[in-house]
This record gives sequence, C-alpha cells and structure tokens, in this order.
Amino acid sequence: MRVIIIGAGQVGESIASDLDGGHEVVVVERDGDRVDDLTYSLDVLAIEGDGTSLSVLRDAGIDEADMLIATTDNDETNIVACATAKAVSDVFTVARVKNTEHLRTWQQSGDAFGIDFMVCTNLLAAEAIVRIIGLPAARDVDPFAEGRVQMAEFEVSADSPVANQTVREADRFDSLTFAAILRNGSVAIPRGESVISPGDRVVVIGSPESVQAFSDALVPADSPGAPDEVVVVGGSEVGYHVARLLEERGLRPRLIEYDPDRARRLAEKLPGTIVMESDATNADFLEREHVGDADVVVSALDSDEKNLLVSLLATRLGASRTVAIIDTPAYVELFETVGVDVGLNPREVVAEEITRFTHEGGAENVALIESDKAEVLEIEVDDGSILVGRPIREVMSDLPSGVVVGAITRHDEFVTPRGDTVVEPGDHVVVFVDAEVLDDVTPQL
Repeated sequence: MRVIIIGAGQVGESIASDLDGGHEVVVVERDGDRVDDLTYSLDVLAIEGDGTSLSVLRDAGIDEADMLIATTDNDETNIVACATAKAVSDVFTVARVKNTEHLRTWQQSGDAFGIDFMVCTNLLAAEAIVRIIGLPAARDVDPFAEGRVQMAEFEVSADSPVANQTVREADRFDSLTFAAILRNGSVAIPRGESVISPGDRVVVIGSPESVQAFSDALVPADSPGAPDEVVVVGGSEVGYHVARLLEERGLRPRLIEYDPDRARRLAEKLPGTIVMESDATNADFLEREHVGDADVVVSALDSDEKNLLVSLLATRLGASRTVAIIDTPAYVELFETVGVDVGLNPREVVAEEITRFTHEGGAENVALIESDKAEVLEIEVDDGSILVGRPIREVMSDLPSGVVVGAITRHDEFVTPRGDTVVEPGDHVVVFVDAEVLDDVTPQL
C-alpha cells in the first residue's frame, strides 16, 4: 500500500516504523528536524509541510494513496487533514483524536468529517487500564475474537507460586497457551522444561476464564484477587472513563479531583463513584482517606512527575498496586524501575490500534509486545494459509522458531490448539510472532 502519515510524533513514527519496508510510506511533518530524523532512521519519504494543505497532500501523492493516517496531537488538525484528503481522493482515512465528543459525533453520523475510522486516545487508554485492573499481576491485556480470547502479559515476582517452576508445572489450565517468556530484553519461546524465573514476564493466550485463573494462581497467596477498592487520581478524560468503565463492571471507585468545578461535574456524571475534591499529592489527605487500603490506585493526572509522586505515596501508604499514565515514552521503564507497578503510555495504545489497519495479511486484531519485541495477530485463515489442513505440529516444522499458535475460534467456539489440532478455513487463529521473523511469517498465515 501507499500510506500517508500526518504527524511524526510518537504515534506517527511508531506506525511508520511498523510499515517501513513492507509498504510505500510518506510522512508529512511540520518540524524540519523531525523530518531529517525520519529520513535517516527509516526507509520512508518524509516531507516538511502542513498536512491540512491540499498542495502538500498532493506533493505526498494523495491521488495514488491507499490510506491516510492523521496522528498529530491536535484533534482539529487530524480531522481537517482527513476531510481534505477525502475531498480530492478515495483514500481510506484514519484519524486519532483525544476528545471523546468527536468520537461520539463520528460514531452517530457514520461518515462525519470524511473519516473512515477514528481512534480516541483517552478512551483506548482507559479501556486498557480497566483490563489491567481486572487481572492481578497483569501488565498488558488485549482481547481477541470479540472477547472469546485474551492475551495477557504478567510479571513474575520472587514470591509468586510459579516462580522457579517449569512451564509444564505451571501449565495447569486446559485452554491456555504459554506464548513467550520475556527476559532481559529478549524473547524466548517456552518449552515444557523452560523455567519461569523471578523477574520474567510471561505472555499467555487463552480463554478469558483460563487467563483469569492463571492470573489468580500467579500472585502470592496473601495478595488480593480481583480488586474491590480502586482509587482514581485525577479527573482527566482518562480518569473519568476509567471510573465510568469500573462502574459498568459493578465497582464503586473513588476519584480524587483538585478542581472544584470539574469535581462537581464528575460527581453528576458518575453516580456510582465517590468523587473527592482535594490535592492528591497531599500525603496527609491520602492517609486520612485510607488510600493505602486500595487494591489499585490509578494515577491519571496531567503530569508524569505528579503521577510518579502519587504512585510512590500510595505504595508507601500500603496500596497493593499502582497504575500510572505516562506521556513521555522514555519515562515508562524508569518509573516502573523506581516503584510504579504498571506504566501506560496512551500513544502506544493508539499506535497499536491503528497498526491493525495497515497490517499485511489482513490481521483483524494486533497487539504489540513490549512495543516492538513481538506481535500477537488475529487472522481469519483461508485455503491459502500455511496453517490450514495439517496438524499444527507439522506446520510448526515449516515455520521459523518464534511462532506460537495461541488460540483458535471456530463458529464462535474456543478451540485449544495442540499438536494434533487441524486448522480449518474460516477459523480465527491468534498467533504470537517474534518481531525477528514477522515479515517472513505474516504473508504465509
């Protein structure tokens, strides 16, 4: 495909990097320094200019483009860029927005703004946080096959019951597949004799019930299971949606917001949430309100540094788990090292959502592992797929190492993949693929 990307920020660069080599990619960016950086780092055509300008879009080849992805940090710029492109071509348009009002307008109208697909940063981030909250020890959770399959990444602590066990010993679940072990920055495909060491991150794929059971078995015996007490710090759009989604799951979260007007509006919109007006960086207030008793504290303030401070204060007071929104990608690993249990970067979540539209081979869903270490793909297979018609054991011998068939759904039913399982045309297959073999394997699937 010929793909035009408007904006070379984190989201735009991530998508361009994913498409680099497999597609003809043009990136339009106002910042000349960013244009120079992309020109030297990626095999893409980088153009300095305004993505809302018709002349710039024509210079980028809009007439021959198959897809335009507008990913700047400005909603209006992205909407106008898509509308301009749609006015002069039949290109498929994707817009990233932060404001959920824009998303609702687009969803209700069907074709508002000339946009074919819209992704909302704040809503996607909130949904990712709520999925993580639901599974103890989870660092990342993604649904596949309309929720019939889950992929989850867990960190194994030193006092976890599965620490120092082999995969064979830890695998006590009928519909669960151990897809990978992430250790010291490398990806290993687990075998029965592979040992799960403290500090490892384990990627599993299976039915939601089996993933939940594995999550419960992973945590120490004295750790809380599914959370009952969740505190959301910050009434931002992300914080609001986290509380709203938790309400829908039957929980009664507490939300702390500093601005009195915003707190009042949130209290009206969130009848199942206890909204408190206060400065959440005040340790005395947190102690007085027993925030340390929380199973999970979600920090969604407008500053990375404040989110780090709140997370560390909550941990010091006794909170079982902390999840923090981190806007600066370079801070994620640092914050997790110094005490945040899970750091989530909203731009990475959006990049992952957009990536599935551009994936060669028609992947219906994509999850990125550790940003770029591997991908989990959901593919509806046809007669041309290497997976079809033979036992999985035989198929694996023809594929490079680094590929794991994690789950199969057939006629809306979950099928556990084992060595003698035969994939049929029309099946939805969820596959883990190491990034090193991704380009070679994906066309065969």
